[in-house]
Amino acid sequence: MIAKFYASTNFEPIIKKLEPDLLEEVKGIAKGSGQTYRDVLCFQLVDEFWVYFDRLHHEKSNHCSGIGVAAANGHPAYISQNMDVESFRNGYQVLLHIAQNKDVPQQYVLSCAGLIALNGVNQYSIGVCVNTLMELKASTDGLPVAFVIRSILTKKTGKEALEFLQTVKHASGQNYILGVKDKVYDFEASAGKVVRFIPNASNPSLVYHTNHAIANDDIKPWYVEEHRQIIAGLEKKDNSVIRFASLKSRLDFPGNTVSVEKIKQTLRSKDDLKNPVCRDYSTGRSGFTFSSVILTLGENPSIQLTAASPDQAEYVEHFFNK
Repeated sequence: MIAKFYASTNFEPIIKKLEPDLLEEVKGIAKGSGQTYRDVLCFQLVDEFWVYFDRLHHEKSNHCSGIGVAAANGHPAYISQNMDVESFRNGYQVLLHIAQNKDVPQQYVLSCAGLIALNGVNQYSIGVCVNTLMELKASTDGLPVAFVIRSILTKKTGKEALEFLQTVKHASGQNYILGVKDKVYDFEASAGKVVRFIPNASNPSLVYHTNHAIANDDIKPWYVEEHRQIIAGLEKKDNSVIRFASLKSRLDFPGNTVSVEKIKQTLRSKDDLKNPVCRDYSTGRSGFTFSSVILTLGENPSIQLTAASPDQAEYVEHFFNK
Protein backbone atom coordinates (compact mmCIF):
# COMPACT_ATOMS: atom_id res chain seq x y z
CA MET A 1 0.00 0.00 0.00
CA ILE A 2 2.78 2.43 0.95
CA ALA A 3 4.70 1.60 -2.23
CA LYS A 4 1.65 2.30 -4.41
CA PHE A 5 0.86 5.51 -2.55
CA TYR A 6 4.47 6.74 -2.79
CA ALA A 7 4.63 5.92 -6.51
CA SER A 8 1.42 7.87 -7.17
CA THR A 9 2.79 11.17 -5.84
CA ASN A 10 5.69 13.55 -6.48
CA PHE A 11 5.90 15.77 -3.40
CA GLU A 12 9.65 15.73 -2.84
CA PRO A 13 10.64 18.33 -5.49
CA ILE A 14 8.46 21.08 -4.01
CA ILE A 15 9.47 20.19 -0.44
CA LYS A 16 13.14 20.26 -1.44
CA LYS A 17 12.65 23.60 -3.19
CA LEU A 18 10.66 25.39 -0.45
CA GLU A 19 11.63 23.60 2.77
CA PRO A 20 14.85 21.57 2.34
CA ASP A 21 15.50 21.64 6.10
CA LEU A 22 12.18 19.87 6.73
CA LEU A 23 13.13 17.15 4.28
CA GLU A 24 16.39 16.72 6.24
CA GLU A 25 14.29 16.53 9.42
CA VAL A 26 12.26 13.69 7.90
CA LYS A 27 15.48 11.88 6.98
CA GLY A 28 16.66 12.39 10.57
CA ILE A 29 13.46 10.88 11.96
CA ALA A 30 13.96 7.87 9.69
CA LYS A 31 17.60 7.41 10.71
CA GLY A 32 16.91 7.88 14.41
CA SER A 33 13.94 5.51 14.47
CA GLY A 34 15.37 2.81 12.24
CA GLN A 35 12.57 3.17 9.70
CA THR A 36 12.98 3.62 5.97
CA TYR A 37 12.99 7.15 4.57
CA ARG A 38 10.08 6.28 2.26
CA ASP A 39 7.92 5.03 5.14
CA VAL A 40 8.66 8.07 7.32
CA LEU A 41 8.02 10.48 4.44
CA CYS A 42 4.68 8.81 3.77
CA PHE A 43 3.86 9.02 7.50
CA GLN A 44 4.04 12.83 7.13
CA LEU A 45 1.38 12.73 4.42
CA VAL A 46 -1.71 12.35 6.60
CA ASP A 47 -4.15 14.34 4.45
CA GLU A 48 -2.45 13.29 1.24
CA PHE A 49 -3.05 9.63 2.06
CA TRP A 50 -6.72 10.37 2.76
CA VAL A 51 -6.81 12.10 -0.65
CA TYR A 52 -5.22 9.03 -2.26
CA PHE A 53 -7.77 6.74 -0.61
CA ASP A 54 -10.59 9.05 -1.72
CA ARG A 55 -9.26 9.03 -5.28
CA LEU A 56 -9.44 5.23 -5.31
CA HIS A 57 -12.74 4.75 -3.50
CA HIS A 58 -14.55 8.13 -3.60
CA GLU A 59 -15.01 7.85 0.13
CA LYS A 60 -14.34 10.54 2.72
CA SER A 61 -14.49 10.83 6.48
CA ASN A 62 -14.81 13.93 8.62
CA HIS A 63 -12.15 15.37 10.88
CA CYS A 64 -11.66 18.46 13.05
CA SER A 65 -13.59 21.55 14.09
CA GLY A 66 -11.82 24.93 14.18
CA ILE A 67 -12.47 28.39 15.68
CA GLY A 68 -10.77 31.77 15.35
CA VAL A 69 -11.51 34.95 17.31
CA ALA A 70 -9.85 38.32 16.66
CA ALA A 71 -8.69 40.50 19.54
CA ALA A 72 -11.48 42.68 20.97
CA ASN A 73 -12.88 44.06 24.22
CA GLY A 74 -9.58 43.65 26.02
CA HIS A 75 -8.96 39.99 25.13
CA PRO A 76 -6.25 38.77 22.71
CA ALA A 77 -6.90 36.82 19.52
CA TYR A 78 -7.42 33.07 19.76
CA ILE A 79 -7.41 30.25 17.25
CA SER A 80 -8.34 26.74 18.30
CA GLN A 81 -9.42 23.33 17.14
CA ASN A 82 -10.21 19.77 18.02
CA MET A 83 -7.66 17.70 16.10
CA ASP A 84 -9.55 14.57 15.07
CA VAL A 85 -7.48 11.73 13.58
CA GLU A 86 -7.45 7.95 13.30
CA SER A 87 -7.80 5.98 16.53
CA PHE A 88 -4.47 4.14 16.09
CA ARG A 89 -2.68 7.40 16.95
CA ASN A 90 -4.00 7.42 20.53
CA GLY A 91 -1.17 7.57 23.06
CA TYR A 92 1.27 9.18 20.62
CA GLN A 93 0.37 12.82 21.37
CA VAL A 94 3.50 15.00 21.52
CA LEU A 95 4.17 18.71 21.87
CA LEU A 96 7.30 19.83 20.03
CA HIS A 97 9.06 22.87 21.49
CA ILE A 98 11.37 24.09 18.74
CA ALA A 99 14.09 26.43 19.94
CA GLN A 100 14.90 29.65 18.09
CA ASN A 101 17.82 28.99 15.74
CA LYS A 102 19.28 31.47 13.26
CA ASP A 103 16.29 32.51 11.14
CA VAL A 104 13.90 29.90 12.57
CA PRO A 105 11.51 31.26 15.22
CA GLN A 106 10.77 29.49 18.49
CA GLN A 107 7.69 27.31 17.99
CA TYR A 108 5.22 25.06 19.78
CA VAL A 109 3.87 22.34 17.48
CA LEU A 110 1.23 19.73 18.28
CA SER A 111 2.15 16.46 16.63
CA CYS A 112 1.96 12.69 16.67
CA ALA A 113 5.22 10.87 17.41
CA GLY A 114 7.17 10.69 14.14
CA LEU A 115 5.19 13.44 12.41
CA ILE A 116 6.55 16.96 11.84
CA ALA A 117 3.31 18.87 12.57
CA LEU A 118 -0.45 18.93 13.08
CA ASN A 119 -0.84 22.61 14.08
CA GLY A 120 1.11 25.20 16.06
CA VAL A 121 2.17 28.73 16.97
CA ASN A 122 5.45 30.66 16.90
CA GLN A 123 7.05 33.37 19.05
CA TYR A 124 5.92 36.09 16.62
CA SER A 125 2.30 35.29 17.44
CA ILE A 126 1.60 33.51 14.16
CA GLY A 127 -0.49 30.38 14.59
CA VAL A 128 -2.30 27.94 12.32
CA CYS A 129 -5.03 25.32 12.76
CA VAL A 130 -6.29 23.07 9.96
CA ASN A 131 -9.08 20.77 8.91
CA THR A 132 -9.65 18.58 5.86
CA LEU A 133 -11.82 19.66 2.92
CA MET A 134 -11.82 16.41 0.99
CA GLU A 135 -14.16 17.50 -1.79
CA LEU A 136 -11.71 20.18 -2.98
CA LYS A 137 -9.38 19.28 -5.85
CA ALA A 138 -5.92 18.05 -4.86
CA SER A 139 -2.50 17.90 -6.52
CA THR A 140 0.04 15.09 -6.54
CA ASP A 141 2.96 17.54 -6.68
CA GLY A 142 1.83 20.36 -4.37
CA LEU A 143 3.13 21.08 -0.88
CA PRO A 144 1.66 18.63 1.68
CA VAL A 145 -0.28 19.99 4.65
CA ALA A 146 2.28 19.18 7.37
CA PHE A 147 4.94 21.09 5.42
CA VAL A 148 2.58 24.03 4.83
CA ILE A 149 2.04 24.24 8.60
CA ARG A 150 5.74 24.17 9.44
CA SER A 151 6.45 26.69 6.65
CA ILE A 152 3.89 29.13 8.05
CA LEU A 153 5.47 28.81 11.49
CA THR A 154 8.85 29.98 10.13
CA LYS A 155 7.35 33.34 9.12
CA LYS A 156 8.01 36.43 11.22
CA THR A 157 5.26 38.70 9.92
CA GLY A 158 1.61 38.31 9.07
CA LYS A 159 2.29 39.60 5.56
CA GLU A 160 4.76 36.77 4.92
CA ALA A 161 2.40 34.13 6.33
CA LEU A 162 -0.62 35.38 4.37
CA GLU A 163 1.32 35.64 1.11
CA PHE A 164 2.77 32.15 1.49
CA LEU A 165 -0.57 30.51 2.30
CA GLN A 166 -2.31 32.17 -0.64
CA THR A 167 0.38 31.56 -3.27
CA VAL A 168 1.90 28.14 -2.52
CA LYS A 169 0.67 25.17 -4.56
CA HIS A 170 -1.41 23.03 -2.20
CA ALA A 171 -1.34 19.24 -2.32
CA SER A 172 -4.63 18.67 -0.44
CA GLY A 173 -7.96 20.39 0.01
CA GLN A 174 -7.63 22.02 3.41
CA ASN A 175 -9.10 24.74 5.56
CA TYR A 176 -6.54 26.95 7.30
CA ILE A 177 -7.42 29.17 10.24
CA LEU A 178 -4.49 31.58 10.41
CA GLY A 179 -3.94 33.80 13.42
CA VAL A 180 -1.63 36.81 13.16
CA LYS A 181 -1.21 38.75 16.41
CA ASP A 182 -4.60 40.46 16.81
CA LYS A 183 -6.27 39.18 13.64
CA VAL A 184 -7.69 35.87 12.41
CA TYR A 185 -8.30 34.62 8.87
CA ASP A 186 -9.95 31.55 7.38
CA PHE A 187 -8.92 30.21 3.98
CA GLU A 188 -10.26 27.24 2.01
CA ALA A 189 -7.36 25.96 -0.11
CA SER A 190 -7.53 23.63 -3.10
CA ALA A 191 -5.01 22.75 -5.79
CA GLY A 192 -6.54 25.42 -8.00
CA LYS A 193 -7.16 28.36 -5.69
CA VAL A 194 -7.29 29.72 -2.15
CA VAL A 195 -10.48 31.51 -1.08
CA ARG A 196 -11.06 33.46 2.12
CA PHE A 197 -14.13 32.43 4.12
CA ILE A 198 -16.02 34.60 6.60
CA PRO A 199 -19.01 32.77 8.15
CA ASN A 200 -20.91 35.95 9.02
CA ALA A 201 -20.08 39.14 7.09
CA SER A 202 -21.49 41.25 9.90
CA ASN A 203 -19.03 39.68 12.35
CA PRO A 204 -15.68 39.26 10.53
CA SER A 205 -13.78 38.98 13.83
CA LEU A 206 -15.14 35.43 14.29
CA VAL A 207 -14.41 32.44 12.07
CA TYR A 208 -15.22 28.77 12.45
CA HIS A 209 -15.14 25.76 10.15
CA THR A 210 -15.62 22.02 9.92
CA ASN A 211 -15.08 19.73 6.92
CA HIS A 212 -17.12 20.92 3.96
CA ALA A 213 -16.11 23.63 1.53
CA ILE A 214 -18.34 26.69 1.45
CA ALA A 215 -16.45 29.51 -0.28
CA ASN A 216 -14.21 27.50 -2.64
CA ASP A 217 -15.95 25.87 -5.64
CA ASP A 218 -12.88 24.00 -6.98
CA ILE A 219 -14.66 20.68 -6.41
CA LYS A 220 -13.70 17.13 -7.43
CA PRO A 221 -16.13 15.80 -10.07
CA TRP A 222 -17.48 13.03 -7.84
CA TYR A 223 -18.43 15.51 -5.10
CA VAL A 224 -20.16 18.13 -7.25
CA GLU A 225 -23.71 16.98 -6.49
CA GLU A 226 -23.05 16.45 -2.77
CA HIS A 227 -21.45 19.90 -2.57
CA ARG A 228 -24.44 21.44 -4.35
CA GLN A 229 -26.85 19.88 -1.86
CA ILE A 230 -24.82 21.04 1.13
CA ILE A 231 -24.57 24.62 -0.15
CA ALA A 232 -28.29 24.60 -0.93
CA GLY A 233 -29.06 23.44 2.61
CA LEU A 234 -30.56 20.16 1.42
CA GLU A 235 -28.01 17.87 3.08
CA LYS A 236 -28.75 18.54 6.74
CA LYS A 237 -27.69 15.13 8.08
CA ASP A 238 -24.06 15.43 6.95
CA ASN A 239 -21.62 15.09 9.88
CA SER A 240 -19.69 18.22 9.00
CA VAL A 241 -22.87 20.27 8.47
CA ILE A 242 -24.18 19.22 11.89
CA ARG A 243 -20.91 20.17 13.64
CA PHE A 244 -20.79 23.48 11.76
CA ALA A 245 -24.31 24.28 12.98
CA SER A 246 -23.21 23.46 16.54
CA LEU A 247 -20.28 25.90 16.32
CA LYS A 248 -22.54 28.58 14.87
CA SER A 249 -25.23 28.19 17.54
CA ARG A 250 -22.70 28.36 20.38
CA LEU A 251 -20.54 31.21 19.06
CA ASP A 252 -22.17 33.33 16.39
CA PHE A 253 -25.02 35.37 17.82
CA PRO A 254 -25.39 39.11 18.57
CA GLY A 255 -23.76 40.31 21.76
CA ASN A 256 -21.83 37.11 22.37
CA THR A 257 -18.34 37.60 23.79
CA VAL A 258 -16.12 34.66 22.92
CA SER A 259 -13.78 33.92 25.83
CA VAL A 260 -11.33 31.07 26.40
CA GLU A 261 -13.92 29.36 28.60
CA LYS A 262 -16.53 29.70 25.86
CA ILE A 263 -14.11 28.14 23.38
CA LYS A 264 -13.41 25.25 25.77
CA GLN A 265 -17.11 24.64 26.30
CA THR A 266 -17.62 24.57 22.53
CA LEU A 267 -14.71 22.19 21.92
CA ARG A 268 -16.08 19.86 24.62
CA SER A 269 -19.61 19.97 23.20
CA LYS A 270 -21.69 16.99 22.11
CA ASP A 271 -24.87 18.74 20.98
CA ASP A 272 -25.52 15.87 18.56
CA LEU A 273 -24.38 12.60 20.13
CA LYS A 274 -23.87 10.92 16.75
CA ASN A 275 -22.02 13.91 15.28
CA PRO A 276 -20.30 15.65 18.20
CA VAL A 277 -17.66 18.35 18.07
CA CYS A 278 -15.83 16.39 20.78
CA ARG A 279 -15.19 12.73 19.97
CA ASP A 280 -13.72 10.73 22.83
CA TYR A 281 -11.67 7.60 22.18
CA SER A 282 -14.49 5.26 23.27
CA THR A 283 -16.53 6.20 20.19
CA GLY A 284 -14.75 3.51 18.18
CA ARG A 285 -12.19 3.00 15.44
CA SER A 286 -13.48 5.65 13.03
CA GLY A 287 -11.46 8.38 14.71
CA PHE A 288 -11.36 10.53 17.83
CA THR A 289 -10.26 13.90 19.17
CA PHE A 290 -6.52 13.33 19.49
CA SER A 291 -5.96 16.69 21.19
CA SER A 292 -7.82 19.93 21.69
CA VAL A 293 -5.73 23.07 21.17
CA ILE A 294 -6.20 26.75 21.99
CA LEU A 295 -3.55 29.16 20.70
CA THR A 296 -3.48 32.57 22.41
CA LEU A 297 -1.88 35.27 20.28
CA GLY A 298 -0.85 38.88 20.91
CA GLU A 299 1.96 40.12 23.15
CA ASN A 300 2.27 36.92 25.19
CA PRO A 301 1.48 33.98 22.89
CA SER A 302 0.89 30.51 24.31
CA ILE A 303 -0.54 27.10 23.53
CA GLN A 304 -3.07 25.24 25.66
CA LEU A 305 -3.72 21.63 24.76
CA THR A 306 -5.07 18.35 26.05
CA ALA A 307 -3.48 14.90 25.86
CA ALA A 308 -6.83 13.38 24.82
CA SER A 309 -10.32 14.63 23.97
CA PRO A 310 -11.13 17.74 26.05
CA ASP A 311 -13.95 16.00 27.92
CA GLN A 312 -11.40 13.45 29.15
CA ALA A 313 -8.34 15.63 29.84
CA GLU A 314 -7.56 19.12 31.12
CA TYR A 315 -5.88 21.85 29.10
CA VAL A 316 -2.24 22.54 29.97
CA GLU A 317 -0.73 25.88 28.94
CA HIS A 318 2.82 26.47 27.69
CA PHE A 319 4.49 29.86 27.17
CA PHE A 320 7.48 30.92 25.10
CA ASN A 321 10.95 31.49 26.54
CA LYS A 322 11.76 35.19 26.62
